[in-house]
Amino acid sequence: MLTVSGLSKSFGGRVLFDDVSLTLLSGERIGLVGPNGAGKSTLLKIILGQESPDVGEVTFIRGTRFGYLPQESEPAGNEAVLDIAVPHDHEHDGQFVAKAKQILASLGFKQTDFLRPAHELSGGWVMRAHLARLLVQEPDVLMLDEPTNHLDLETLLWFQDYLRNYPGAILLISHDREFLNRLCTHVAELRASRVLRYTGNYDQYLEQRAATEVTMIATAKAQQREIDRMQLFVDRFRAKNTKAAQAQSKLKQIERLKEDMVETPDGTGPTVGFRFPQPQRSGHRVITLKHVKFGYPESRSAAVPAAALPNAEAAGNVPESPVLASAAAETAAFHPNTKLIYENLHFEAERGQRIVLVGPNGAGKSTLLKLLAGVLQPQAGEHRLGHNAKSGYFAQHRAQMLNPNHTVLQEALETPQRVSEQFVRTVLGSFLFRGDDVFKPVSVLSGGEKSRLALVKLLLDPPNLLLMDEPTTHLDLASVDALIEALQPYEGTLIFISHDVHFIRVLANHVVRVENGRLRHFTGGYQYYLDKTAQSARAALTSSGSGGASYTSPNNQSGTRGTRPSDGRPATSDRKEQRRIEAEQRQARSRKQREIQKRIAALEKEIAELETREKELTAELEKPETYTTGGRATQINRELMEVHDRLAGANTEWETAGTELAQFEAEAT
Repeated sequence: MLTVSGLSKSFGGRVLFDDVSLTLLSGERIGLVGPNGAGKSTLLKIILGQESPDVGEVTFIRGTRFGYLPQESEPAGNEAVLDIAVPHDHEHDGQFVAKAKQILASLGFKQTDFLRPAHELSGGWVMRAHLARLLVQEPDVLMLDEPTNHLDLETLLWFQDYLRNYPGAILLISHDREFLNRLCTHVAELRASRVLRYTGNYDQYLEQRAATEVTMIATAKAQQREIDRMQLFVDRFRAKNTKAAQAQSKLKQIERLKEDMVETPDGTGPTVGFRFPQPQRSGHRVITLKHVKFGYPESRSAAVPAAALPNAEAAGNVPESPVLASAAAETAAFHPNTKLIYENLHFEAERGQRIVLVGPNGAGKSTLLKLLAGVLQPQAGEHRLGHNAKSGYFAQHRAQMLNPNHTVLQEALETPQRVSEQFVRTVLGSFLFRGDDVFKPVSVLSGGEKSRLALVKLLLDPPNLLLMDEPTTHLDLASVDALIEALQPYEGTLIFISHDVHFIRVLANHVVRVENGRLRHFTGGYQYYLDKTAQSARAALTSSGSGGASYTSPNNQSGTRGTRPSDGRPATSDRKEQRRIEAEQRQARSRKQREIQKRIAALEKEIAELETREKELTAELEKPETYTTGGRATQINRELMEVHDRLAGANTEWETAGTELAQFEAEAT
């Protein structure tokens, strides 16, 4: 459907792409990954024709329809939310309008929001409306640049499931590891001005890249040994008349070998190889809310959107509703027309807990976090910090507290902790401030950069109660991993909101679901929460009825459709028919089972052959004589990459078939 060939692009002397090629086939879902600044968004814009390459071309099948969601949308006008979601040429098509309303509702919009002017909404909600439009249109190729940034967790999970069944091809940029794992069939990595394509999801890409790097390093070492050996011959015999011709021949071989020299990997991105300062130990009970009552005035919450508030962006929320209260309401006394969020709320957190707040859109997660942080004052009830407890609240508003006259390094060094400049620079590097970036004035930083700097400052002097609202929003995948590594040894109490499932899975040891002003505690990690809520859903379905449809028989005796006659005994013809149906079902199950087992056996044979071939090729690359024949090493490397790709695909197919067989056997028993 889409082919990028020989693409090159430079900006101000910096080479962004060099001879990049990429193909997107029908039904593929390709995740475009790489560090911030690698050129991922630029590549999408070149594909769309919004920017021009220096060299190369982009071709696609005639008639292919493209849909594109950028990171940020244009300022909204006077059009209503529903007008954005419904394409203009279908605004009178009832089917399109109904589909748009359904998707808007799934993305968190209330029915009362459909006709609201878009300019009253925050930027994140306008982006959701544009996303709804794309999903309604269903283009052949869907191109998404950080589509999850403005989604809460539950909306993200719906969106993820929706895309898994999307009929077209998808090319997307995301820093959400779980999202990439669930969705992608391939990963294209932008690295060192090239695009490397891998088969499988993000975790499989990491495994393949690690294996490739081991091979590349071994190949480079073998090549260098051969170069050194030939160079030694040249150095010894270049001056001898009898050996001069041979020495010259060796020099030519060395030049050819250098042309075929495998480039060694340039590292895998920033990692935290140090330990952050730890906070003072708190008492066992860190924070308590008792009998708390809180709400926003109805008139304010009904009329004032998040985007219209001067501090709505500063507060650092991922908005839970298109309509949020103003700052004035945060300290307002309780009013008769107040819309209650919480009444008689109780909450406690103990030392060492890592609590994630989850729940549907608009449930009040950010409100609860602000109540805990003291940013919002309850209209009734008690807020009490425990012994030695000191809280710190991370949201984008912390960026406003930075000194604009400082450089990044000066601002980071301004901490009560005794830390060296080298340590601080290492920390800054892990959060994307590298090289001369540390000398940038704070005043010229983007909102995302300021947010990352505020995060660094918080980690350099952490409180023993850390409250974090969407801390991963402005971080790339490597920096999210750096943040996780920094927080894993953290000895204080962590309460956070995040839509990054991987981040939640790794860190949370306690889940609190917020819904309808109630808190439900799950004393385990995120998987425990999913298992428990799934059990509750199954129990609710089971208790809702016995499953048989009632009917009235010809002689007015009530029963269950098609089960047994009025005397309670099965009819003879029914028994024979039932046995015949059961026999056919057993035969069909047996055939299906044999097909799966046959597929597994074939895949296991193919995997064994591929692994053998992989070992043979790797061994051949380590032989010095491989590099005496021009182009032989390149040919082997090419075949090795093909083997890697097919091996990854075969393993994925084998795992899928094995899971299918296990499920099939479980159902049969």
